[in-house]
Amino acid sequence: MLHLSQQQRLLQKLTPQQIQYLKLLQLPTIVLEQRIKTELEQNPLLEEGIEDEIDVSQEDAELEVDEPVEAIEGEPIAEVKKDKNDEFSFEDYLSDEATYAPRSSVRQNDEEKDEIPISAPEHLTQKLLTQLQLADLTDIGMLVAEEIIGNIDEDGYLRRDLDLIIQDINLSHGLHLTAAQAETVLKRVQRLEPVGIASRTLQECLILQLEAREFDPRMKELARVMLEKYFDEFTKKHFEQLAKLLSISLGEVKEVLAIISHLNPKPGEREISAQENYITVDFIVHFDEGEFIIQLNDKNVPPLRINKEYKEMMSRRKKNGVNSETKTFIRQKFEAAKWFIASIYQRRDTMLRVMRTIVDKQRQFFETGEGLKPMIYKDIAEVIKMDISTISRVVNGKYVQTDFGVYELRYFFSEGISMQNGEDVSNKEVKLRIKEILETEDPQKPLSDDRIAEILNERGFNIARRTVAKYRESMMIPVARLRRKIS
Repeated sequence: MLHLSQQQRLLQKLTPQQIQYLKLLQLPTIVLEQRIKTELEQNPLLEEGIEDEIDVSQEDAELEVDEPVEAIEGEPIAEVKKDKNDEFSFEDYLSDEATYAPRSSVRQNDEEKDEIPISAPEHLTQKLLTQLQLADLTDIGMLVAEEIIGNIDEDGYLRRDLDLIIQDINLSHGLHLTAAQAETVLKRVQRLEPVGIASRTLQECLILQLEAREFDPRMKELARVMLEKYFDEFTKKHFEQLAKLLSISLGEVKEVLAIISHLNPKPGEREISAQENYITVDFIVHFDEGEFIIQLNDKNVPPLRINKEYKEMMSRRKKNGVNSETKTFIRQKFEAAKWFIASIYQRRDTMLRVMRTIVDKQRQFFETGEGLKPMIYKDIAEVIKMDISTISRVVNGKYVQTDFGVYELRYFFSEGISMQNGEDVSNKEVKLRIKEILETEDPQKPLSDDRIAEILNERGFNIARRTVAKYRESMMIPVARLRRKIS
């Protein structure tokens, strides 16, 4: 039996315009530039340039607004009345936000942008296949080699079992390859450049490279024996035991380790060129004469406006204008362009508000480069009256250039550690102190986590050994026994 009932619920839904704004907010500057280029290609009403003075009377344009504009987390994008009987001119509909012209994008006409082209890097797989063309392999051997190369991971290792590769080839091509045949081909692949590629273990990788390099014959032989027979002692840095097993002095052990240290444990790792190794910052913060100058790095973001010809087409009267289908298309594109410009405008405003608040909260750091204070997203959200998710979108993937270097915005957010004097300091400051302690430790007798905790407590930090271990691991610093070196 059916029952009808009425319920009253309060729901919060995002409009398409709000979703667009949130998506633009989380984009870094360099990605935003590409997003704007895409929008310019897709929307004929949107173009680069600063809006000219609009002189269109209210009675010359007809535009229907289908949806009310809702505020996004306390900030309205624009205010538009909803009344299908009303007629709006472009002057009325286009508020001050209808043109987006970033302050730093106003350029001189004769200004030239010199861009250095970056050559596309050759992928490791293609590099290996090119070398295979010069190798003396049969058709079946080439087939096995290509299958092996296709299974190499980003570090250059063959993680898949060779027997499974043989099984796939035999089933797919009706062959009867043996493990010995595949092993022969694998050895050929491993001697391609970079040597050691397609190794199955770190031990195999280092031995292959050692055999291909030129070193002192005696030291090279000792290194080979160390890697082949005493690899476990080598990884655990049991130097005295290695000296006894190889019947050599600790000084010679140090020489052998120096040879092994010149080998590459990740032969598949691609080298990054100088042109690629850079970060495009989103903010620039400069401290000058007691004041902070905060800029949004949007110099490559073009000013946007609505195309004038389409606006004139929309403003024509019905008897002399375009057909209704075309007018509907133009109106849809017009609204999309309008909201896109407004979203970029609001993105800029929100990002600057967040950055200003971060600078206010971390003023000491931006002045001196030290003294980072504990801070969470909620601290910023409460000041600018926005949701924590908005702060997260602004912070993630964004960078700021300061007088002391380039930092990711997430760097300024951290938990606090209590000092013995009652003050709270950022856990990043504690990590910095741990790093300073380890830089001055005796390499022959590295400090344990317990000892590091004792030193920090002597300096006024209330910190436990397990916390020291957690911070050390987060900085990718090995345990004491693995930091040990031979003098």
